[in-house]
Amino acid sequence: MKLKLDITPGIVAAMAAEVLAGEKAVTSAMRDAGTKLKSDWRGQITGAGLGRRLSNSIRSQTYPKTGESLNAAALVWSKAPEIIGAHDTGPLIRSKDGFWMAIPLPAAGKGARGKALSPGDWEKRRGMRLRFVYRRRGASLLVADGRLNNRGLGVVSRSKTGRGRATVPIFLLVPQVKLPKRLDLDRDTEKVQAKVPGLIVGKWVEGKFV
Repeated sequence: MKLKLDITPGIVAAMAAEVLAGEKAVTSAMRDAGTKLKSDWRGQITGAGLGRRLSNSIRSQTYPKTGESLNAAALVWSKAPEIIGAHDTGPLIRSKDGFWMAIPLPAAGKGARGKALSPGDWEKRRGMRLRFVYRRRGASLLVADGRLNNRGLGVVSRSKTGRGRATVPIFLLVPQVKLPKRLDLDRDTEKVQAKVPGLIVGKWVEGKFV
């Protein structure tokens, strides 16, 4: 028995067309998947109360940037990876020098552009000395011997009689801080990844009827 296989030009053209359809389907599906994941991450960030600005740090890009490929891929990332990563993992933060971490209390107020003040910055800004108060239970304190003004900030007391003077807690002192985990980006990633095969098939079939 002798078998002979002839590949006609029509079959070659059909195979080439199928490859092109596959490249278009995969690239389109990955673009949609990247856009969907970006939207889900942004929604999760705003839903956690972390603000629109941090949400907008999430970006996406499909590769190749131009043209279509069976190996197309989508990348979703943040332009603020350290902040996003901290809220996604809930890390334990310790002082770099092994001493106390000073957490500003409401009476500390804010520095320039709303930034948190360090104890040294606070003393320079208010013209007062902070005093260490050790507590066996709970966090120790840095306090100021002054008064609270109408905005609830610790300031110098000008009273000669002592009226209104108070010991005002300005900073909490703790050895470490455990940030709460407020995001679960892997959850959204896994959901989108699970939908990719279906997206590719859908795009491929859709292309045949366009």
